[in-house]
Amino acid sequence: MDNKTLEYSVEELAEADKKVKSQAEFVLSVADLRQLPGDELPEIAFAGRSNVGKSSIINALTAQGGLAKTSNTPGRTQQLNFFKLAEKLYLVDFPGYGFAKAPEAQVRQWQKMIFAYLQGRASLKRVFLLIDSRHGIKKVDTDIMDLLDKAAVTYQIVLTKIDKISATDLAKVKSATESEVGKHAAAYAKVLVTSSEKNIGIAELRAEVAALMKD
Repeated sequence: MDNKTLEYSVEELAEADKKVKSQAEFVLSVADLRQLPGDELPEIAFAGRSNVGKSSIINALTAQGGLAKTSNTPGRTQQLNFFKLAEKLYLVDFPGYGFAKAPEAQVRQWQKMIFAYLQGRASLKRVFLLIDSRHGIKKVDTDIMDLLDKAAVTYQIVLTKIDKISATDLAKVKSATESEVGKHAAAYAKVLVTSSEKNIGIAELRAEVAALMKD
């Protein structure tokens, strides 16, 4: 586990802005792992419960409001959506887990595909696991964390929608999240806190993404 602290200089944040902002384009949606693009570029994935804000955070990260389609309907993203970032990285938007307005058999099929991707994709460098700060880590989240540990996939917790709760509640959720993270071998110790709507913590997340881009 990498225990580095995420502290960036003004210059580093500015450089990350240049690399990431307005540099992404949609490539394809994958419903079958045979459709995956080549693995010549590193990949990062965004995972989390349905309606946690994956699409919103991708849009905020890239400063491209319409890049990833957002919806108030949980379970809207039903495939692995790939976005290419400046020809140096793939961003992957996962289907939400834990709830979906779809037949149970279809949900199982999505889950099977995601698990196979996680365990077999050598170009996957990190998963950003999004947790709604209003609810904290649930059993379904720890199940995914256990899977990522088993697959030896590095991941980092990103608390979302922090503008929706009080500072006191956020401090409690962040502390509880850090305690849970400490139990998982593949997890980064540092928990990021973000709000796509208020653009809080997005610059730091952008710097993390920029550091993973192909030279």
